[in-house]
Amino acid sequence: MASTSETPISQPWIGGKPYVATGGKTEDLLSPWDGSLVATVAMADESTIDVAIASARAAFIAHRHVTPAERAVWLRKAADEVDAVKDQIADITMRALGKPKRACGVEAGRVSQLMRLCAEELLRIEGEVLPLDALAMGAGRFGFTKHHPHGVIAAFTPFNAPSNLLMQKVAPAIAMGNSVVIKPAFEGIGEALLIAECFTRAGVPDGMVNVVACRRDVTGHLVAHPGIAVVTLTGGTAAGEALASAAGAKPFIGELGGNSANIVCADADVRDAALRIVPSAFEASGQQCISAQRIIVEEAVLDEFLEHFVAAAEAMKVGDPTKDDTDVGPMVNVAAADRVEAMVEEAMANGAQAPLPLKRDNAIIYPTILVGPSSDSRVVCEEIFGPVAVVIPATDIEDAIAIANDSEFGLQSSCFTSSLETAFRVSEELHVGSVWINEGSRFRMDTTPFGGVGSSGYGREGVKYAMEELSYIKFTGIRFPGREGK
Repeated sequence: MASTSETPISQPWIGGKPYVATGGKTEDLLSPWDGSLVATVAMADESTIDVAIASARAAFIAHRHVTPAERAVWLRKAADEVDAVKDQIADITMRALGKPKRACGVEAGRVSQLMRLCAEELLRIEGEVLPLDALAMGAGRFGFTKHHPHGVIAAFTPFNAPSNLLMQKVAPAIAMGNSVVIKPAFEGIGEALLIAECFTRAGVPDGMVNVVACRRDVTGHLVAHPGIAVVTLTGGTAAGEALASAAGAKPFIGELGGNSANIVCADADVRDAALRIVPSAFEASGQQCISAQRIIVEEAVLDEFLEHFVAAAEAMKVGDPTKDDTDVGPMVNVAAADRVEAMVEEAMANGAQAPLPLKRDNAIIYPTILVGPSSDSRVVCEEIFGPVAVVIPATDIEDAIAIANDSEFGLQSSCFTSSLETAFRVSEELHVGSVWINEGSRFRMDTTPFGGVGSSGYGREGVKYAMEELSYIKFTGIRFPGREGK
């Protein structure tokens, strides 16, 4: 896992080194593919959390006046260190999640790129000079704004993209001068420890990046701690609501659940739409908040779309995540596969059809396609978070938009059309944080704003936007004595 861990137990990373967690509780992380032991993880209790926050707070205070230029150097050097271990990062993701090898390599490669993008963005983060004398009472006065760090950021990161989504929080936080306490998903602890060690080797001061593994009985203590200034989470809606409640009045940034709608219009290139939506729905075993879940297709092209969609899904390579050509590996665990199978069975019992029926092998669920489930079924209303796509007929674009908006979630959607007018209409009318035209809903770039509305959360990630979220704007006004107006 990390080069410091000759011991089989993966300890928290606090103050630039492994910290022997108090309480002595450990949990085994097992591969969902073959059941092998990936790591034995020391679980932090409340006293260990207190030590991590104290370390982060001391580091923040000691280095709060470091210039943006120096922080950019930290990020660039840490990015070089990450590049040196990116194969290790990819390997542990493959073993811990059963995520296909090719996808793990792509994810690991994005981590250092994101760090360098944040370093570059520091050159462009600006305040404003305010025209105070535009009002009579502002005569003889000068005002400006500047971004300032909050302090210690508690960063909760998910299992499904454990290195990229971790860096979506850590790099912007460090760029803006904060320190961080990372609480990764249990399955993502290995990547978090590897990356934290990279920051230390790069010369980032001890305590700026800390990692703790803990469960729900401890997370409330972490987010409610007075030493934590901001909580940021990528995870499910229920988890977000619980953490926001426990955090109290402090800022909370939540990138939460979704059940992304992908609209296919009658004037679209239907084959292209099917080929784009298939990986969007089924890669990563559908375990991403922006995976294509609801595929809303105008009735005039429904049969044509299904023909291409089913064929492309059937052509996906399913199975061994260690092979280069595997598209779909196991879900994160058998319990997750049980949950998805139960949702599909319920939809089938209530009248849904399955042009591509559910097929299962232990933790693996093969790409599954349902058509016409009832509008109140769980596969329509809830987040499936599995390799299941639900195809819903629509009479026209107006009906399609209404169906797409009939959801508590609003994260990211897409629409396939050859009409510029339709593209702008969808952009205006879909109640979501992001819309892609002629691209599947799972497509995401690190430089664009990303986040949701409704039950999909609040706040935005993406280099510039995350850096703004993880800092606050301070106004300073200056009066020049004797120059005031009447």
